[in-house]
Amino acid sequence: MKKELNYRKSLLVLLLFITQLVSAQQVTLSNNLLYDIWLTPNLRMGVRLSPHWSMGLTAGYRPWPTDDNTSKKWKHLLLAPDVRYWTDSVDVHHFFGVNLIYSHYNVADVKFPFGLWKSVRDERRQGDLGAIGAYYGYSWPLGRFWNLEAHIGAAIGYTKYDRYECGHCGTKIGTDKKVFVMPQAGVSIVYNIPGRPRKVDEPVFLPAVEAPVTAAVVVRPFVPALSPVPEFKGRAGQLQKDNAVVAHISEYRPYDRTRILRKEKGALFVHYDLGKSQLNANYRDNRAVLDRIVDITRQIMADSTSSVKKIQLVGLASIDGAPAVNERLALNRALSLQHYIQQNVSVPDTLFETVGGSEAWTEFRDQLNDLVKEGAEHPVDLQQVIKVIDQESDDVMREQRIKQLDNGRTWTYIKEHVLKDQRNSGYIRIYYDYAPDKAAATINEASELLTTDCIDCHREALRLLQTVRTDERAQNALATALWLTGHQDEALSTFRRAAANGNSDAQENLRRLETLTKTE
Repeated sequence: MKKELNYRKSLLVLLLFITQLVSAQQVTLSNNLLYDIWLTPNLRMGVRLSPHWSMGLTAGYRPWPTDDNTSKKWKHLLLAPDVRYWTDSVDVHHFFGVNLIYSHYNVADVKFPFGLWKSVRDERRQGDLGAIGAYYGYSWPLGRFWNLEAHIGAAIGYTKYDRYECGHCGTKIGTDKKVFVMPQAGVSIVYNIPGRPRKVDEPVFLPAVEAPVTAAVVVRPFVPALSPVPEFKGRAGQLQKDNAVVAHISEYRPYDRTRILRKEKGALFVHYDLGKSQLNANYRDNRAVLDRIVDITRQIMADSTSSVKKIQLVGLASIDGAPAVNERLALNRALSLQHYIQQNVSVPDTLFETVGGSEAWTEFRDQLNDLVKEGAEHPVDLQQVIKVIDQESDDVMREQRIKQLDNGRTWTYIKEHVLKDQRNSGYIRIYYDYAPDKAAATINEASELLTTDCIDCHREALRLLQTVRTDERAQNALATALWLTGHQDEALSTFRRAAANGNSDAQENLRRLETLTKTE
């Protein structure tokens, strides 16, 4: 008991010393939930040493069971200092660590997982161990103050212990030494002190100049040019700029017969011979349209940052003829278009929405309405046709009544001047999605922090930008963050690199700095 009491006092003194040592640093406190499951209270204190390095100390202590007469024991003290290298920035994403492990233990009648240390099930062991380990981990920022962290690794060590016959008796049966290998793992909740800085809304810049640009020190405010970085939407997003037929999946809506397809911006149409569903690439301008659709689809399907989510195909038939025949004709036209695309690009059936638009009465009425609005004179009364469509709900009766208007003259005019494109076309729209551009989001978040007069916000922006520093889009914002946090030489070289790559904001920032320097 005296020995364990001394360990507790030593642990308390060590923690108080570390607390004083890091009182002015960026600190994290974390709790390993896997240790908690095994009823071992624990705490890790971490300290940021540089943008990519941190150190910490993990302490765990399980004092129970305190009754020496019980057979089952798992009392132990754990101390484990470590050093971590973070590939992005401290407390962000991937890290690699090495640690030293010390433990004093008193264990008996415990069944460890994975068949480890089987002999402890039958006798009590009390002793000390030391080990050195290595591990890999990943940290997910959850908010201003919190992270979720996981790591896994292994350690090799040496232990010396006394052996006793049972958990409650003091009969010593020997002393032993052993070299061992053990796994180490953790899932931890991490609390950041003082936390990531809050955003400040005031768009004011104050200089953070600690070194001269030239022989003169810049004392006037440097107001950098910072433009938002547009989100990269993959190859599909690039194609969308010149091809309105391509749309993001958020714009998708299922086809219904109330839609007026002819007025939907950017949709493409192919055409069919009268009364036919076979797709003829040489009919009208079908060849150019089909080549364009195949090329767009192939490029998106081959892209790793965007993907085809849905290809909407709608076959159309005119109001002329029996509704059942036109229904089949419209669907078969859409299916022939799907088959053509699949013959040229490997696209699974699940990505198609292939439907028949049947008799396009909604399209027909809209066409008539546009002709009336144009104000041009027509040899027949188109208003009478619109009236029939609005009054009669049965498609067969509608057609019959329209054919009877003006002794058939109205119907003849409609067939020759209105129904031509409606009765032989197929509608095409390609919908896509893309992988979220996390780098752009990070750059823009950091840029917002740089539009404040908060030096802690500038430091946080620099930390964020270091995680995406290999992205050329980040260079102007990174240079700004470096300048505002006092790293003038590195800032200037980064500005020059961004300017040389054509970044207009970086070019403007260099011009402003030169102007400020000359005026001083």
